[in-house]
Amino acid sequence: MHLITRCLLVSLAAATILTLHVADTRAQAASQADSVPQPLARGDVQLDFDRTRDANWIALDIRTSASPQAQSPAAIGSSLPAPDHQHDFDFEFGVWKTHLKRLLHPLTGSKTWIEYDGTTTVKKVWNGRANLVELEVDGPKGHIEALSLRLYNPQSQQWSLNFANSAEGTAAIPSIGEFKGGRGEFIDQESFGTRSILVRFVITQKSPTVCEFEQSYSDDGGKSWELNWVAEDTLFPGSTE
Repeated sequence: MHLITRCLLVSLAAATILTLHVADTRAQAASQADSVPQPLARGDVQLDFDRTRDANWIALDIRTSASPQAQSPAAIGSSLPAPDHQHDFDFEFGVWKTHLKRLLHPLTGSKTWIEYDGTTTVKKVWNGRANLVELEVDGPKGHIEALSLRLYNPQSQQWSLNFANSAEGTAAIPSIGEFKGGRGEFIDQESFGTRSILVRFVITQKSPTVCEFEQSYSDDGGKSWELNWVAEDTLFPGSTE
């Protein structure tokens, strides 16, 4: 009887020790699992501010004294090359076929236009800083011969157009202006009969082989303009300088 009781006590002690060992093993395994990063399921967000990370991007910006950010707007503007308009008329050098329409009686309410056909020759002078235009056309109202000496002012970077016709033999008041975006606009003030008027002359390059000229008068200080001269020139092939 005592032997059986002793065997039961030994078995119970062994079972208790085994149970404690298994529990300790499971606790250690759970602790290790907590220290290993677990994969995230889709939609999960993991914030981990305690773990270390390796750097994979380093940027170093150095501002130099020559960089645009370090310069004032005035300094940047002064460093840009000044615009050069002395070759604005280079596209026109050569011989052109001219079709001209002229309002017969400007500033009278007249709607009568006269048409002419002929040629215009533009010659380069002073390496492009000046040019000479010779116009010769014929129409129902007779023959027109005219010329225009265009001069470039490098200080103002503008052009003056000095027009004359063979019937009068004197130069008119020069029109002053410049080109912007392929369009040249030139204005002067003249006497027309007993009135003082503004005269506007516009030159537009339509294509490499077509350009247009328009002249308008204003007797109200530029508030309104009446068109009185329209010429379309088409370049003769092979006639450019």
